Order: sequence, then structure tokens, then C-alpha cells
Amino acid sequence: MSQRNDIHRLADEEMMHLVQEGDARAFEVLYERHGGAAFSLAYRMLGNRVNAEDVSQEAFLSIWRSRLRYQADRGSVRTWVLGIVHHRAIDALRRNLVHDRRRGSAEGIEERFEARELTDVEVVRREDARSVRAALQTLPAEQSRVIELAYFGGYSHSKIADMLDTPIGTVKGRMRLGLDKLRHELAEVPV
Repeated sequence: MSQRNDIHRLADEEMMHLVQEGDARAFEVLYERHGGAAFSLAYRMLGNRVNAEDVSQEAFLSIWRSRLRYQADRGSVRTWVLGIVHHRAIDALRRNLVHDRRRGSAEGIEERFEARELTDVEVVRREDARSVRAALQTLPAEQSRVIELAYFGGYSHSKIADMLDTPIGTVKGRMRLGLDKLRHELAEVPV
């Protein structure tokens, strides 16, 4: 019983025994000790604060559910925790890669499959699309990224700021500068 009262003084392996018994307080201490390192690892792997938080949370839920699987003779508690975070981050990267491939394969599909007859409207639309793509490529990467997220991804300024871990004012500034450059670039395109 005295171990439960002095839970913060326990070594990780001793505390893990309490976690395996279902002690929620011991699990909280485990999170306090290793949550920061877990988030740091996820953030380094994913490069995005929101995704790193999600992966860390998923990892700790998994740790709670699979707490009986921990074996002290196979490594330290920190190694076990970070191993689970690492696997969750890899899974997230794979999910994002699959999502990006699907989205990328759907983009431009209309240009891969030509219509039997091109109408004048279709010809003009395709030419406009080519001009916009070419103009977007002239922008600095951070400006084209926020424009693509807003107009092609449908995200709000605040969501883009969260996704890029950038202040909202910076996102709005990049958007304004990028759109001004696009207007200028597209105004010079010969008709």
C-alpha cells in the first residue's frame, strides 16, 4: 500500500507492475514521465503538431490496452513506450501516403482521359487550368502551399495554420501575397 502512496518515487519497472494491475494513477505517472518524449518522437517523424498529438494519444491508449504485454527483461519502459509510438507514427505516415496517392491520382484525371470530342468550352477550361498551374509554380513554396490547401483542399485559414503549425497571421499574409502574385502573373498571360 505504501507503494501506491509514494507512486512518484517508484522506478518505471515497479510502476509498470501497478499499471499492469490496472492502476490509473500509475498510468498517469507513466504518461507524465514519458509523454513528452513520445510527443517529441512523433513530431520528429511526422513534422506536424496535430498528427503528433494524435499519434501520441493513440500510442498511450494502446499502451493501456496492451499493458500486460510489457516484459521488463526485453527492455526498459521508455524503450517499450517509444517503440509503440514509433510504430504508430509509421502507420500514420503510411495512411497519409496512401491518402496523398489517392488524391494525387484523382487530380488531373480529366486530362489523362480525353473526351471523344473537345468542345470549345473544354479547350478553354483546360488552357486556364494549365495557366493557373504554371502560375502556381512560380510562387514560393510556402505561398503556393497555403493557396493549394485553401482552394484545392477546402481548408479554412485557421485549419491551415494548425496543419502547418504556423501563426494564422502568417498564413493570411502568405495567402494575400501569393494571390497578388498570381493575379499579376495571370494578367500577363497572353489570351
